[in-house]
Amino acid sequence: MCSGTMNKRDLHFYRLMWRIRKFEERLDQIFAQGLLDGTSHLAAGQEACAVGATAALRPGDQVVSNHRGHGHLIALGGDIRRMMAELMGRSTGYCGGRGGSQHMCALEIGFLGTNGITGGGIPIATGAALAAQYRGEARVVLCFLGDGAANQGTFHESLNMAAIWNLPVVYFIENNRYAMSMPIERATRVTDLARRAEAYGIPGVQVDGMDVHAVLAATQTAVAQARRGEGPALIEAKTYRFFGHSKSDVRIYRTRTEEESWRARDPILLLGRRLEAAGVTAAELQAIENEEAAAVDEAVRFAQESPFAPLESVLLRVYAP
Repeated sequence: MCSGTMNKRDLHFYRLMWRIRKFEERLDQIFAQGLLDGTSHLAAGQEACAVGATAALRPGDQVVSNHRGHGHLIALGGDIRRMMAELMGRSTGYCGGRGGSQHMCALEIGFLGTNGITGGGIPIATGAALAAQYRGEARVVLCFLGDGAANQGTFHESLNMAAIWNLPVVYFIENNRYAMSMPIERATRVTDLARRAEAYGIPGVQVDGMDVHAVLAATQTAVAQARRGEGPALIEAKTYRFFGHSKSDVRIYRTRTEEESWRARDPILLLGRRLEAAGVTAAELQAIENEEAAAVDEAVRFAQESPFAPLESVLLRVYAP
């Protein structure tokens, strides 16, 4: 195995990206087998965004996710056994099987939750940053959102508020070109979403979302600025989802040529090439992939063997005005 701090870091990134990919590929299979109810939104292809961005954080920071959030939680250190159990509605899941894919949180590691509402997490992140500022805490909030969410009113209201109050929050747009089936060119005349930062007087930067190094560098800069009390920033990562919008989407709105061109820039493939150039063998890389596949198999076994919540718990954690 190669040595050096950079190679160790990249091997860690490589392992995390495979963990996300294997987890989501297995979810796709489970849904196809009819073993899961509801829906799920997969982010295969966007792993460099989740891994690179969260790597810029430190313990105590917080993350707010969206409906496509499995990778964000895994990258932050989430337990894939508890995640799989949550998806299967088991009591050992992060939310006792009540939240599922779109309402999963892990407060103990600063993960404030996925969110089934497009743009719904943006004001949550802004409020968490306001709380940190009010309490004098040296924490930063990282908010993941998609290009579709950038057209919601919550985007403008939150960024404007964060800017005028100088809040410690980094808004990270994973621009995968499609809001469901709507291509970004039809949704907005300004397709470089980082330019929107100019309207709020905050830094805005665009990065290659398939390059984990580029994502890390941009997020480190933004997080350091926020931690110094210099306010929010907007990052736009150009990326691509290999699957459809959700499990029922057969992707008739985009060409296979387009998909193949993006798959040639698979973030795992790109990082693997860098590692091989640094001296890591193909066998070592394959071993990592195999280990993560086995870990996902174990997560499925754990979930299937876990009990459902007892009937008497039905009224727990239920709130009504």
